[in-house]
Amino acid sequence: MKFAFATAPQVCTWQEMLDIWTAADAIPFWESGWTFDHFEPIFTGDRSGPCMEGWITLTALLQATKRLRGGVMVTGMVYRHPAVLANMAATLDHTSGGRLEFGVGAAWNEDECNAYGIELGTMTERFDRFAEGLEVIKLMLTQKQSSFNGKYFTLTDAYCEPKPIQQPMPPVLIGGGGMKRTLPLVAQYADHWNFPGNSEDPLGDLKKSVARLKECCDEIGRDISTIRISTQLWVDRMSEAEAIERALAYEDAGVGLAIVSLPRPLNVKHIKEYPELFASVWK
Repeated sequence: MKFAFATAPQVCTWQEMLDIWTAADAIPFWESGWTFDHFEPIFTGDRSGPCMEGWITLTALLQATKRLRGGVMVTGMVYRHPAVLANMAATLDHTSGGRLEFGVGAAWNEDECNAYGIELGTMTERFDRFAEGLEVIKLMLTQKQSSFNGKYFTLTDAYCEPKPIQQPMPPVLIGGGGMKRTLPLVAQYADHWNFPGNSEDPLGDLKKSVARLKECCDEIGRDISTIRISTQLWVDRMSEAEAIERALAYEDAGVGLAIVSLPRPLNVKHIKEYPELFASVWK
């Protein structure tokens, strides 16, 4: 199993984020780091706290590091036109030397959308929009010139140059566990699927989701082994022994990347301690 870390850029300073990433860059145990895509703090009870924009933060962090891969877990499709997002991704892939992980999702934060005047829509609408956006992104990053006529997005002879360093495009991660809409889209578009892992029975739910993902892959003739599976490892909610046991159980269930959600307040000591804790699991 490989390991990554998540540093949501909320309720912290830029310097704290920078210290974490530069320390991790020097430790091979850490494969990648992840920010998030929100404009107000989430799950803190206080929307007024500091919250840095995820893509700008990621860009600066990848510029400040040399080895770490990085991504946004995950980019809400409602926040940016997918053609603009494709250009952002292609540019960041170049400025980072080909280290971008391209995380995308349908979006869910109704309070945030209402505050910003962004139409989130019904569940059906947001996933219809997400499906169109994924196709637009694929076209923009792989075709010389792209045209598209959908319900939500339109392209007319659009360009995205230069194309990404990573060919045919940076690895696309789709986050979420929805059986009806999310997993079929993972099978169709994703290189990497992130299972949230925050339910009451994460292992049981993961196994059900993997079985459903295999069905979706079989329907379109894709080998599920071509999709990397990751999940969050909430180490601050369990003992060290429980954390190791959970990581091993996830590995047995097909997870190839454990993303450690760093406790708050952010502290560089965790970047140095967790490699020792999970040394027997890391491969």
